[in-house]
Amino acid sequence: MFRHRGKARRLVHNLKLASLLSFVAGVVNVAGFFSVQVLTTNVTGHFAYFADGVVKQDFENALYFLLYILSYLSGAFVSSTLVEWTQKINPRYANAIPVFTEILLLTGVALLAPGTILHFAPLVACTLLFAMGLQNAMVTRISDAVVRTTHLTGLFTDLGIELSQLFFWRKPEHRKKLKASVKLRFAIISFFFLGCVAGGIGFTWLHIRILFLAVICLLIGIIYSDIRYRLLLLKKNFPGGRAPSRNRRPVS
Repeated sequence: MFRHRGKARRLVHNLKLASLLSFVAGVVNVAGFFSVQVLTTNVTGHFAYFADGVVKQDFENALYFLLYILSYLSGAFVSSTLVEWTQKINPRYANAIPVFTEILLLTGVALLAPGTILHFAPLVACTLLFAMGLQNAMVTRISDAVVRTTHLTGLFTDLGIELSQLFFWRKPEHRKKLKASVKLRFAIISFFFLGCVAGGIGFTWLHIRILFLAVICLLIGIIYSDIRYRLLLLKKNFPGGRAPSRNRRPVS
């Protein structure tokens, strides 16, 4: 899910990645909005609020929204930098580092007291936006820009186009590829929606601690990916379940 890149990546890998991280994004989106009244998974609307503050000469409010935009950008920048840096040292953990960074950020926010959140609301919003920028950049790199999990505007546009093309594309190979893309987009939208619902219901009971649900999902994803990698490596090294002979050098 987190390891396959390029030609080795299949639809099933993207579906798993999209389902998991879209659900996480949905939870974070609702938790951020309910706790600090800021949308924390995209920056499209923040540009409008920033412009509104500038026009009305409410520069303090405009500055906040500029910080939100830059926080998301910084998250994407740091995510890509971490991946590039880790690939030079140990490629196996290249995608795990951004995931664990996101886990730490979400855990830190989830542990805050309600009074602290209200007092430092802009900082909390910036932290969540940074985490979502980090996640979206990571998933974009892993999937070669096929999967994006933190905002839906472009997805609905692409989905509308592809649903229309289903009426006109007749070649079996084209329709197969188109149906796979439609299936992926439905998965992202559906799990983002489920994350929002779960986050909203959970927030009424747990408040900001509902972010632990997102943390658990990320941990499950990274553990599952590592177990799958080890099993595939074991199968590759010991085909048929047989141990290598003494004269055979194990694969590192």
